[in-house]
Amino acid sequence: MTEPLPVMPVMPVLFQAHGAPPLLDDPGWIAELLAWGKALPRPKAIVVVSAHWEERPLSIGATTPLPLIYDFYGFPERFYHLQYPSPGAPAVAARIRELMAAANIACVDEPGRGLDHGSYIPLSCMYPEADIPVLQISLPSQAPAELFALGRALAPLRAEGVLLIGSGFLTHNLRSLSLRSTPAWASEFDAWSAETIAGRHIDALLDYRHRAPGVRESLPTHEHFVPVIVAAGAAGDSAVSFPITGFWWGGSMTRRSVQFG
Repeated sequence: MTEPLPVMPVMPVLFQAHGAPPLLDDPGWIAELLAWGKALPRPKAIVVVSAHWEERPLSIGATTPLPLIYDFYGFPERFYHLQYPSPGAPAVAARIRELMAAANIACVDEPGRGLDHGSYIPLSCMYPEADIPVLQISLPSQAPAELFALGRALAPLRAEGVLLIGSGFLTHNLRSLSLRSTPAWASEFDAWSAETIAGRHIDALLDYRHRAPGVRESLPTHEHFVPVIVAAGAAGDSAVSFPITGFWWGGSMTRRSVQFG
Protein backbone atom coordinates (compact mmCIF):
# COMPACT_ATOMS: atom_id res chain seq x y z
CA MET A 1 0.00 0.00 0.00
CA THR A 2 1.31 3.42 -0.95
CA GLU A 3 1.85 5.74 1.98
CA PRO A 4 -0.29 8.91 1.85
CA LEU A 5 1.67 12.04 1.19
CA PRO A 6 2.46 14.07 4.34
CA VAL A 7 -0.53 15.89 5.82
CA MET A 8 -0.46 19.62 5.10
CA PRO A 9 -2.96 22.50 5.13
CA VAL A 10 -5.76 21.63 2.71
CA MET A 11 -4.99 23.04 -0.72
CA PRO A 12 -7.57 24.84 -2.82
CA VAL A 13 -8.80 23.41 -6.13
CA LEU A 14 -8.63 25.47 -9.32
CA PHE A 15 -10.28 25.71 -12.67
CA GLN A 16 -8.11 27.69 -15.09
CA ALA A 17 -9.08 29.27 -18.36
CA HIS A 18 -5.86 28.16 -19.98
CA GLY A 19 -5.74 30.41 -22.98
CA ALA A 20 -3.61 29.48 -25.96
CA PRO A 21 -0.04 30.47 -26.85
CA PRO A 22 -1.04 34.14 -27.42
CA LEU A 23 -1.84 34.36 -23.71
CA LEU A 24 1.93 34.73 -23.38
CA ASP A 25 1.66 37.99 -25.36
CA ASP A 26 -0.97 39.37 -22.96
CA PRO A 27 0.90 41.08 -20.08
CA GLY A 28 -2.31 41.76 -18.16
CA TRP A 29 -3.34 38.12 -18.12
CA ILE A 30 0.20 37.01 -17.27
CA ALA A 31 0.20 39.40 -14.31
CA GLU A 32 -3.16 38.06 -13.10
CA LEU A 33 -1.93 34.47 -13.24
CA LEU A 34 1.33 35.33 -11.50
CA ALA A 35 -0.52 37.14 -8.71
CA TRP A 36 -2.88 34.19 -8.35
CA GLY A 37 0.02 31.77 -7.98
CA LYS A 38 1.67 33.98 -5.36
CA ALA A 39 -1.56 34.21 -3.36
CA LEU A 40 -1.96 30.44 -3.11
CA PRO A 41 -0.27 28.18 -0.55
CA ARG A 42 2.79 26.73 -2.20
CA PRO A 43 1.94 23.22 -3.40
CA LYS A 44 4.18 20.17 -3.06
CA ALA A 45 2.96 19.07 -6.49
CA ILE A 46 0.37 19.96 -9.11
CA VAL A 47 -2.06 17.58 -10.84
CA VAL A 48 -3.75 18.86 -14.01
CA VAL A 49 -6.78 17.53 -15.87
CA SER A 50 -6.64 19.28 -19.24
CA ALA A 51 -9.23 19.58 -21.99
CA HIS A 52 -6.49 18.61 -24.43
CA TRP A 53 -5.99 15.06 -23.23
CA GLU A 54 -9.07 12.90 -23.57
CA GLU A 55 -8.34 9.24 -22.99
CA ARG A 56 -10.24 6.39 -21.41
CA PRO A 57 -9.60 4.79 -19.01
CA LEU A 58 -8.11 7.48 -16.84
CA SER A 59 -4.47 7.73 -17.85
CA ILE A 60 -1.57 8.98 -15.77
CA GLY A 61 1.06 10.88 -17.73
CA ALA A 62 4.81 10.96 -17.48
CA THR A 63 6.41 11.02 -14.05
CA THR A 64 9.78 12.06 -15.44
CA PRO A 65 10.39 15.23 -17.48
CA LEU A 66 9.61 14.82 -21.17
CA PRO A 67 9.47 17.26 -24.10
CA LEU A 68 6.34 19.39 -24.13
CA ILE A 69 3.50 18.64 -26.52
CA TYR A 70 2.94 21.54 -28.93
CA ASP A 71 -0.69 20.69 -29.58
CA PHE A 72 -1.64 23.83 -31.50
CA TYR A 73 -1.39 24.95 -35.10
CA GLY A 74 -0.77 28.10 -37.10
CA PHE A 75 1.01 30.15 -34.43
CA PRO A 76 4.40 31.93 -34.67
CA GLU A 77 7.41 29.65 -34.62
CA ARG A 78 8.61 30.93 -31.24
CA PHE A 79 5.72 29.21 -29.51
CA TYR A 80 7.01 25.83 -30.68
CA HIS A 81 10.21 26.36 -28.69
CA LEU A 82 8.59 26.98 -25.31
CA GLN A 83 10.06 25.05 -22.41
CA TYR A 84 8.65 24.20 -18.99
CA PRO A 85 11.05 21.72 -17.35
CA SER A 86 9.03 20.98 -14.21
CA PRO A 87 10.04 17.91 -12.17
CA GLY A 88 7.97 14.75 -12.35
CA ALA A 89 5.74 13.52 -9.53
CA PRO A 90 6.07 9.73 -9.23
CA ALA A 91 4.87 9.62 -5.61
CA VAL A 92 1.71 11.51 -6.57
CA ALA A 93 1.14 9.12 -9.48
CA ALA A 94 1.39 6.17 -7.09
CA ARG A 95 -1.06 7.80 -4.71
CA ILE A 96 -3.53 8.43 -7.54
CA ARG A 97 -3.37 4.77 -8.53
CA GLU A 98 -4.31 3.87 -4.96
CA LEU A 99 -7.13 6.40 -4.79
CA MET A 100 -8.55 5.23 -8.09
CA ALA A 101 -8.46 1.61 -6.95
CA ALA A 102 -10.37 2.56 -3.79
CA ALA A 103 -12.99 4.34 -5.90
CA ASN A 104 -13.22 1.51 -8.47
CA ILE A 105 -12.05 3.84 -11.24
CA ALA A 106 -9.86 2.13 -13.82
CA CYS A 107 -6.56 3.80 -14.61
CA VAL A 108 -3.45 3.08 -16.66
CA ASP A 109 -0.01 4.62 -17.02
CA GLU A 110 1.06 6.57 -20.10
CA PRO A 111 4.73 7.20 -19.31
CA GLY A 112 5.45 8.67 -22.75
CA ARG A 113 2.82 11.41 -22.46
CA GLY A 114 4.25 14.84 -21.63
CA LEU A 115 2.49 18.07 -20.71
CA ASP A 116 0.17 19.74 -23.22
CA HIS A 117 -0.51 23.46 -23.51
CA GLY A 118 -3.51 23.24 -21.20
CA SER A 119 -0.94 22.61 -18.48
CA TYR A 120 2.19 24.53 -19.33
CA ILE A 121 0.77 27.76 -20.76
CA PRO A 122 -0.96 28.90 -17.54
CA LEU A 123 1.58 27.23 -15.25
CA SER A 124 4.45 29.06 -16.93
CA CYS A 125 2.75 32.29 -15.81
CA MET A 126 1.70 31.15 -12.32
CA TYR A 127 4.92 29.32 -11.47
CA PRO A 128 7.52 30.56 -13.97
CA GLU A 129 10.43 28.91 -12.17
CA ALA A 130 9.03 25.47 -13.16
CA ASP A 131 10.27 24.10 -9.84
CA ILE A 132 7.07 22.40 -8.64
CA PRO A 133 6.45 18.79 -9.76
CA VAL A 134 3.62 18.55 -12.29
CA LEU A 135 1.60 15.48 -13.23
CA GLN A 136 -1.04 15.44 -15.93
CA ILE A 137 -3.91 12.96 -15.98
CA SER A 138 -6.38 12.43 -18.77
CA LEU A 139 -10.00 13.46 -19.07
CA PRO A 140 -11.57 10.00 -19.20
CA SER A 141 -15.11 11.02 -20.11
CA GLN A 142 -17.41 13.92 -20.81
CA ALA A 143 -20.15 12.46 -18.59
CA PRO A 144 -20.70 14.96 -15.75
CA ALA A 145 -21.56 12.45 -13.02
CA GLU A 146 -18.51 10.36 -13.83
CA LEU A 147 -16.21 13.39 -13.77
CA PHE A 148 -17.68 14.65 -10.50
CA ALA A 149 -16.98 11.24 -8.98
CA LEU A 150 -13.40 11.42 -10.30
CA GLY A 151 -12.95 14.76 -8.55
CA ARG A 152 -14.27 13.32 -5.29
CA ALA A 153 -11.83 10.42 -5.59
CA LEU A 154 -8.92 12.84 -6.07
CA ALA A 155 -9.96 15.09 -3.17
CA PRO A 156 -7.73 13.45 -0.49
CA LEU A 157 -4.70 14.80 -2.35
CA ARG A 158 -5.67 18.29 -1.20
CA ALA A 159 -4.67 17.47 2.38
CA GLU A 160 -1.35 16.07 1.10
CA GLY A 161 -0.12 19.33 -0.43
CA VAL A 162 -1.29 18.71 -4.00
CA LEU A 163 -2.89 21.47 -6.04
CA LEU A 164 -5.62 20.01 -8.27
CA ILE A 165 -6.34 21.96 -11.46
CA GLY A 166 -9.01 21.53 -14.10
CA SER A 167 -7.85 23.34 -17.24
CA GLY A 168 -10.15 24.43 -20.05
CA PHE A 169 -12.52 27.28 -20.94
CA LEU A 170 -16.07 27.79 -19.70
CA THR A 171 -16.97 28.99 -23.21
CA HIS A 172 -15.09 27.67 -26.22
CA ASN A 173 -16.42 28.41 -29.70
CA LEU A 174 -13.53 28.77 -32.12
CA ARG A 175 -15.93 29.71 -34.91
CA SER A 176 -16.72 32.96 -33.10
CA LEU A 177 -13.17 34.32 -32.86
CA SER A 178 -13.87 36.96 -35.52
CA LEU A 179 -16.47 38.65 -33.34
CA ARG A 180 -15.61 42.14 -32.09
CA SER A 181 -17.79 42.14 -28.98
CA THR A 182 -19.16 39.64 -26.51
CA PRO A 183 -22.35 38.00 -27.83
CA ALA A 184 -25.33 37.54 -25.54
CA TRP A 185 -25.02 33.78 -25.57
CA ALA A 186 -21.47 33.99 -24.17
CA SER A 187 -22.24 36.55 -21.47
CA GLU A 188 -25.39 34.65 -20.42
CA PHE A 189 -23.59 31.32 -20.24
CA ASP A 190 -20.70 32.88 -18.31
CA ALA A 191 -23.09 34.49 -15.82
CA TRP A 192 -25.06 31.26 -15.38
CA SER A 193 -21.84 29.32 -14.81
CA ALA A 194 -20.66 31.81 -12.20
CA GLU A 195 -23.96 31.74 -10.32
CA THR A 196 -24.22 27.95 -10.47
CA ILE A 197 -20.64 27.33 -9.35
CA ALA A 198 -20.64 29.97 -6.62
CA GLY A 199 -23.96 28.71 -5.28
CA ARG A 200 -22.72 25.11 -5.30
CA HIS A 201 -25.80 24.11 -7.31
CA ILE A 202 -24.32 20.75 -8.19
CA ASP A 203 -27.47 19.26 -9.72
CA ALA A 204 -27.66 22.19 -12.14
CA LEU A 205 -23.95 22.03 -12.92
CA LEU A 206 -24.15 18.35 -13.77
CA ASP A 207 -27.18 19.06 -15.97
CA TYR A 208 -25.63 22.11 -17.64
CA ARG A 209 -26.33 20.82 -21.16
CA HIS A 210 -30.06 21.22 -20.51
CA ARG A 211 -30.19 24.12 -18.05
CA ALA A 212 -27.57 26.63 -19.12
CA PRO A 213 -28.55 29.45 -21.51
CA GLY A 214 -26.49 29.68 -24.68
CA VAL A 215 -24.91 26.28 -24.16
CA ARG A 216 -25.04 25.24 -27.82
CA GLU A 217 -23.26 28.36 -29.02
CA SER A 218 -20.87 28.52 -26.08
CA LEU A 219 -19.83 24.87 -26.36
CA PRO A 220 -20.01 23.30 -29.82
CA THR A 221 -17.91 20.63 -28.10
CA HIS A 222 -17.70 20.10 -24.35
CA GLU A 223 -14.16 19.02 -23.50
CA HIS A 224 -13.15 22.53 -22.42
CA PHE A 225 -16.02 22.96 -19.96
CA VAL A 226 -16.09 19.63 -18.18
CA PRO A 227 -12.76 19.97 -16.30
CA VAL A 228 -14.60 22.41 -14.02
CA ILE A 229 -16.83 19.50 -12.98
CA VAL A 230 -13.78 17.51 -11.89
CA ALA A 231 -12.66 20.53 -9.87
CA ALA A 232 -16.10 20.93 -8.31
CA GLY A 233 -16.10 17.26 -7.31
CA ALA A 234 -12.77 17.63 -5.55
CA ALA A 235 -13.83 20.87 -3.87
CA GLY A 236 -16.51 19.57 -1.51
CA ASP A 237 -18.18 22.53 0.19
CA SER A 238 -15.21 24.88 -0.23
CA ALA A 239 -15.89 28.57 -0.72
CA VAL A 240 -15.77 29.82 -4.32
CA SER A 241 -14.04 32.87 -5.79
CA PHE A 242 -13.22 34.01 -9.31
CA PRO A 243 -9.66 35.36 -9.42
CA ILE A 244 -9.79 36.10 -13.17
CA THR A 245 -12.82 37.20 -15.19
CA GLY A 246 -13.58 38.97 -18.46
CA PHE A 247 -13.54 37.93 -22.09
CA TRP A 248 -10.76 37.37 -24.60
CA TRP A 249 -10.03 36.98 -28.29
CA GLY A 250 -13.03 38.58 -29.98
CA GLY A 251 -15.16 38.62 -26.87
CA SER A 252 -16.65 35.13 -26.96
CA MET A 253 -14.09 33.25 -24.83
CA THR A 254 -14.55 33.86 -21.12
CA ARG A 255 -11.38 34.05 -19.06
CA ARG A 256 -13.37 33.22 -15.91
CA SER A 257 -11.28 31.06 -13.64
CA VAL A 258 -12.39 29.51 -10.37
CA GLN A 259 -10.80 28.92 -7.00
CA PHE A 260 -12.50 26.51 -4.61
CA GLY A 261 -11.19 27.07 -1.10
